[in-house]
Amino acid sequence: MRLKNILMVTIGVLITHISTSQEGLPIYTDYLTDNYYLIHPSMAGVANCAKVRLTARQQWFGQDDAPKLLTLSLNGRIGDSQSAVGGILYTDKNGYHSQTGAYVTYAHHLMFSRSELDLNMLSFGLSAGIIQYKLDETTFLFDGPDPIIDGIVQSEGNFNMDFGFSYHYLDFYAHGTVKNLLKNAGVNNDIEITSNLRRYLLSAGYVYNKYGSTWSFEPSLMFQHKDGTKESSIDINAKAYKEMDFGTIWGGLSYRTSLDGAEFLTSSNAVSSQKLQQFTPILGVNYNQFMFAYTYTYQTNSVVFTNGGFHQFTLGYNFNCKRKRFECKCPAVN
Repeated sequence: MRLKNILMVTIGVLITHISTSQEGLPIYTDYLTDNYYLIHPSMAGVANCAKVRLTARQQWFGQDDAPKLLTLSLNGRIGDSQSAVGGILYTDKNGYHSQTGAYVTYAHHLMFSRSELDLNMLSFGLSAGIIQYKLDETTFLFDGPDPIIDGIVQSEGNFNMDFGFSYHYLDFYAHGTVKNLLKNAGVNNDIEITSNLRRYLLSAGYVYNKYGSTWSFEPSLMFQHKDGTKESSIDINAKAYKEMDFGTIWGGLSYRTSLDGAEFLTSSNAVSSQKLQQFTPILGVNYNQFMFAYTYTYQTNSVVFTNGGFHQFTLGYNFNCKRKRFECKCPAVN
């Protein structure tokens, strides 16, 4: 394969993977491990417990400088009020790019129920964050002076905001969030497209349960769109829950596909294209106040960087819990 073909395939892989460098907190499938607050600020304090969640994600084991992500989040109600607060710390490394960020969140929950038996709640949330971007050019290879390579670690701090809403009605829920409301060019402020990192997220789902059964099922969808690059993708998810004496065992499967393809040249100089396709099985357990979950993401595209998958672990702890308020099988709330 000639050098031109190699470069085109590499570019196709990178575009298909939907790169998350410099776009704030990356959006994977960790929200499905009882962690919707990571992507929707309106979910802060929506549950009857305050929640701590720690996630660790590692992509492509055995590869140098493979993407890795750590997040720590905390959210809960302010006493018995309708207000809630939350916070997120994260560090994300993807090759030569890395970012560290901190968000604080305020959310407010409006109840329309006639009693606490029926869930009918509209929530709003606003997050403000400071992100430190870094681009390590110290190991870049170049023969001489280059106007775009300084050979140093470039660093830039930025401020941004996320805003969203959530609506819960009995076993149905819907969320909408706009991330990166403000212009934020990161360390590549000479590239016009990176000044618009705005991303739109829409989620919806329903929990099915037969009366008296210890099983419940939750299909859901999430759509995301990047305003700057006009890329879109959709997650199709299905989860099942089994109530036990000690808590709950749950699992599921998520399928993510992009709605836009990336073109590349094959070894025979033919133009081909492919779309991002990922499958993520999920397994979790709630034991008393603790939660543990594991996800494994496998990319099924024909042109990939490596066949190795993406592993993620989530540890959680619920505290300051109140009684279950609503007569619904709504795991994000009760």
